[in-house]
Amino acid sequence: MIWGVNTLFLLDAGLDIFGVFIAGAAFTAGNVLFEIPTGVVADTVGRRASFLFSTAILCVGTLAYVAIPMTGLDPLLWFTVVSVVLGLGFTFYSGAVEAWLVDALHASGYDGNLDIVFSRGAMVGGAAMLIGTVGGGLLAQRGLAVPFFVRSGLLMLAFALAWGGMRDLGFVRRPLTLKTVRAELVSVSRAGISFGWGQRSLRLLMLASAVHTGVLIYGFYAWQPYFQDLLNTDTVWFAGLVAAGIAASTMIGNAVVGHFARLCGKRTTLLIWASAIYAIAAVGVGVAPTFWLALTSLLILTGTMGVIGPVRQAYIHQKAPAQQRATVVSFDSMIANVGGVGGQTGLGYLSKVQGFPTAYIVGGVTAIAAVPLLFLLRRLGEDADRIVGNAGSRSPSAAQGLAAAGAVDDKRYTSEVTRAAPSPK
Repeated sequence: MIWGVNTLFLLDAGLDIFGVFIAGAAFTAGNVLFEIPTGVVADTVGRRASFLFSTAILCVGTLAYVAIPMTGLDPLLWFTVVSVVLGLGFTFYSGAVEAWLVDALHASGYDGNLDIVFSRGAMVGGAAMLIGTVGGGLLAQRGLAVPFFVRSGLLMLAFALAWGGMRDLGFVRRPLTLKTVRAELVSVSRAGISFGWGQRSLRLLMLASAVHTGVLIYGFYAWQPYFQDLLNTDTVWFAGLVAAGIAASTMIGNAVVGHFARLCGKRTTLLIWASAIYAIAAVGVGVAPTFWLALTSLLILTGTMGVIGPVRQAYIHQKAPAQQRATVVSFDSMIANVGGVGGQTGLGYLSKVQGFPTAYIVGGVTAIAAVPLLFLLRRLGEDADRIVGNAGSRSPSAAQGLAAAGAVDDKRYTSEVTRAAPSPK
């Protein structure tokens, strides 16, 4: 409902373009700060509880966003504070629902191709984004705050549905006390370093993700005022249509994963080609002389992220031991969000002093850095790089760990568009 008009709302509320990205960076920093603590909740109390916390916090945070312009308070300070709160809400959500799904798949004996499952899930999210952003753009014509009120109502509905119908299938709840919280946090931090950053292949994937995320989040929010300039208009309805186009392009990227997976045979082949096109498309947004060329480049950029997201998820799933998977994916999300903080701050400031085209060009040139990282990953020749018919298979040690645990500890399977889209407010 709000993704297509969020930047326009913040500008209308009194922020300049750099202030918009400071608030966005605060949101992303909230993701970094709370990623692991909220992962402890999801992996002990349960996925359902984590989702309920998320919807409640996001509902309150969304209403607070609308209230700030009405209070006369310093908009930059309070949008930054509330953005951190929204970051907390999203970390309770991000990955918890996907982990809920994966728990149920394993509990029911599913051993199919997870690349396809993730890509189909992203397509459903993309369809919801397409419908929501068009509706949000049309509602914004009646006032930029209207989509935020509607969003709050939908979050209340989601809370009610989860309270009444969501069950943790395949998940074994563990007790959580003040004493165990500290032990869990220490354990999670050590495991994230050992099983995530400590593996060279995952370290390369994480660094490439940080590069992609830094450019993606900036690019997703910058197009709203930039395209207004290119169209020489003050209307906002077009923003919903453009955001819907982004959703559609992402869905197309998700849809072609299965086809290209069969052709390529290796995940790094897909990742390298998609990353190269991603960087070129980002530069294309900046150098395009017209709205239509800039829009075409942006849709190509988001389409490539529709390919990158599910493939990365499957690679990480194959590498992470079952008992540490939640920790590894949380750590991956943290590193990506660090890139998001840097990208929004740096490119946001560049937008203020040099303009949007320059920032997009610099972002695209920066994104090229992901390609050599992925070539280094390819040279490792790991089994996880091969796309086989049964992508749900595990090494014996991982399978034994799963059996011993009785459930999969899976707080995070990061969605790049969600991410393949950013993690927008």
